[in-house]
Amino acid sequence: TSFKDYVPQITVMPRIAFSFPINDGDALFFAHYDVLAQRPQSRNFITPDDYLYFENIVTDGTLNNPNLKPEKTIDYQLGYEQKLSPTAALKLSAFYREYKDMVQVMRVTQAYPKSYRTYGNRDFATVKGFEIGYDQQKSQNIRFNVNYTLSFADGTGSDDRSQANLINDGQPNLRTILPLSYDVRHTFGGNIDFRYTEGKSYNGPTVWGKQIFANAGVNLTARARSGEPYTRQGSVRNEALISPTGTIVLVGSINGSRLPWNYKFDLRIDKNFIISTKSKTEGKAKKEYALNAYVTVQNLLNTMNIQSVYSYTGNANDDGYLGSPTAVANVAAQTYPQAFIDQYQIKVNNPDNYSLPRRIRLGVVFNF
Repeated sequence: TSFKDYVPQITVMPRIAFSFPINDGDALFFAHYDVLAQRPQSRNFITPDDYLYFENIVTDGTLNNPNLKPEKTIDYQLGYEQKLSPTAALKLSAFYREYKDMVQVMRVTQAYPKSYRTYGNRDFATVKGFEIGYDQQKSQNIRFNVNYTLSFADGTGSDDRSQANLINDGQPNLRTILPLSYDVRHTFGGNIDFRYTEGKSYNGPTVWGKQIFANAGVNLTARARSGEPYTRQGSVRNEALISPTGTIVLVGSINGSRLPWNYKFDLRIDKNFIISTKSKTEGKAKKEYALNAYVTVQNLLNTMNIQSVYSYTGNANDDGYLGSPTAVANVAAQTYPQAFIDQYQIKVNNPDNYSLPRRIRLGVVFNF
């Protein structure tokens, strides 16, 4: 009698969109309203053993909750698009998204046989922003577009363990609206494509009458974004050790500091080859196949973008421990102090703190 079946959740998910052209199609207003829902991706699986050994499990961990509700996203957008010329258009839009019933760790007090930690649909978040984009259709072999997005992402938790430290310290189930860890305020993007056609419209160089760059092109994509927030720390910790020690003292507000900007350029060069085969049956058209050969260079400039930093120093390659007074006695007590320093510096410079370096890919795509 202590258990019951999960009550099926019914979620209505309307999706409404409309556009209203004006000025004989030279401009239009558009808008949409979407409701999306998904089952909890984790924290909802539990077995009878978890209840049988309830007291032992909740001592060292958090009990999953098989009664979680679906997580919901409600999306609003309103925009305006204006034709500037036969080949160019400007697009403006504003958006607002609500995230409801997000999963977050919580404490259940005065439960039998003891208080415990579990997960509930407690978190919510909002993302609001503005987008502007300019699109230039192909003209004289060139097509390009640029866009900019300003957004603000705030909520009560960035993931389902955001409140874990407060819960472990015995605090109640607090909820405070703060910038989320994936809050990127400014995003710039651009793409330029230069491409030759074939036949009479080909305007590229020729060698002995051959259109050597027919159906070939170069595409360059550029991206830039401001850094995500992180929380500054006022006390040094030996982050590179297997079990870091030291008290965490926050400086400023949670997620009150920002990572540096990130920049990335990607290049793609490709060419299409048409392969024709003669038909053995008279009267039937010959078959044509397309082969696209390409080379892609990701992170063209080999930019070392910082993805994560140590909270005390704000650097990606130094946690501040070796230069602190705390480390002097610990380093001196090591069997080989210099070896300890060298290996610590290697480990603290974690490659995961940086974006991927330049990568070059060669490939072919065969269409038949």
